[in-house]
Amino acid sequence: MLKRVLLGVVIGCGLSAAQAEEPKVGGVVNAVIQPEPPGLMLAMVQNGPTQMVSGNIFEGLLRYSPKLEPLPGLAESWTISPDAKVYTFKLKKGVTWHDGKPFTSADVLFSIDMLKQTHARARNNLAIVEKVEAPDDLTVVFRLKEPFGPFIGIFEVGSMPMVPKHLYEGTDYKTNPNNNAPVGTGPFMFKEWQKGSFIRMVKNPNYHEKGKPYLDEVYWQIIPDAAARAVAFETGKVDVLPGGSIENFDVPRVSKLSGACVTGAGWEFFSPLSWMWLNNRHPILANKKVRQAIMYAIDRDFAKDVIWNGLGKVATGPSASTIKFYSDDVPRYPYDPAKAKALLKEAGYKGEKIRMLPLAYGETWQRWGEAVKQNLQDVGMNIETIATDVPGGNQKIMEWDYDIAFTYLYQYGDPALGVSRNYITSAIAKGQLFNNVEGYSNPEVDKLFAEGATAPTDAKRKEAYDKVQKILAEDVPVAWLLELQFPTITKCKVKNLITTGIGVNDGFRDAWLDK
Repeated sequence: MLKRVLLGVVIGCGLSAAQAEEPKVGGVVNAVIQPEPPGLMLAMVQNGPTQMVSGNIFEGLLRYSPKLEPLPGLAESWTISPDAKVYTFKLKKGVTWHDGKPFTSADVLFSIDMLKQTHARARNNLAIVEKVEAPDDLTVVFRLKEPFGPFIGIFEVGSMPMVPKHLYEGTDYKTNPNNNAPVGTGPFMFKEWQKGSFIRMVKNPNYHEKGKPYLDEVYWQIIPDAAARAVAFETGKVDVLPGGSIENFDVPRVSKLSGACVTGAGWEFFSPLSWMWLNNRHPILANKKVRQAIMYAIDRDFAKDVIWNGLGKVATGPSASTIKFYSDDVPRYPYDPAKAKALLKEAGYKGEKIRMLPLAYGETWQRWGEAVKQNLQDVGMNIETIATDVPGGNQKIMEWDYDIAFTYLYQYGDPALGVSRNYITSAIAKGQLFNNVEGYSNPEVDKLFAEGATAPTDAKRKEAYDKVQKILAEDVPVAWLLELQFPTITKCKVKNLITTGIGVNDGFRDAWLDK
């Protein structure tokens, strides 16, 4: 269905022709952000809405094409040594922070040290690094312990945002006042946040890409109700509905409105995969048979077809089918309530209460929580729903104060970057989100992920990842649900918004308004 919508509307809007037009300068774009971000300091908050807004305020050393090829960002060029252990980046001259201070290699070194403490994924990605050096203000050298093929893919703004050393050095990162008014090097500067209403970004007049950005301002409109978000687009109050902004059943209708354009592009780097965290420390969920029973109990086809309106694909395990080294040769869990009941009986489950935390990202997620709760109750599980907002849910999961919790995570194109972090023992860190918060630990899995990350050939990497996917699918450390699809709907007057593999998240740099 999505493909039909995309073909019909995108071709009708002539997006490819639009990119050949001469950009126009000026104008204000209104975009929906759903839900309201829990914060905007990208080095410490990694929720999807935060990345979407702050990816236009902060920048990374590199950007990535829809084919995941590295592109210049704050680094204008880079070289890799013949032994693939030394990466040298040349930084762009004349880049300044939004407060006018120069951006230099010292900021890069500081950012790396900070991210190791505050950013679970960056910490995992940087574990292979032996040393980082700054021989001069515009050169940064990464020396690796051993070759690591995916290393060139870790420099995207959400994965390794650059942070101003002069504003954060020597401070308590969590309470630094700049967290509420972030200062980056990006095309847009933070201006105002009226909680519950909007976040306002204004053009960076000193941006290092000459002539960009074209837009004067971007307002991220916070509209809690999905139907109201659709109406806001219909009436012209908003121009951009990023993926997940409206109910899935409303996507075909809104996509066909006059002056609407829709695309599925801009998610290539992410390949979002949804699952339920299962707290492996819980006395009931520590039993593998209970976790397997949960997989059999959930009607994922119903979720795909009814709740997500066909915008997704049933997941088979820890990797999305769209990333490198995916294998479907794994144990499968079709919807089978009888099998689920039998496994619960074998496990000795006697109706103990299990707390379930839905994802507070809107009505679709709430309905999904209700459907899964019914599935689990149907096989005899005693499920209590715990309602919370996004910051509250984050806090509970970070502190391991949950039994079952909905989530979706990005895959980042390679299992060494976006998959291993969720299952390796070294990624268990209380107080951090989007790593191994379920507490699963298996030495064989740790060993295979390490082999897959550093093996010298793709064939050897695939061998390791094939094995690890089988083990994980058998152990069910989390309950995998769907590979998600998030079409972006815009007014056709908004041109050139989606140009990279992370789409809207860094798209306003190149966007312009056909006024």
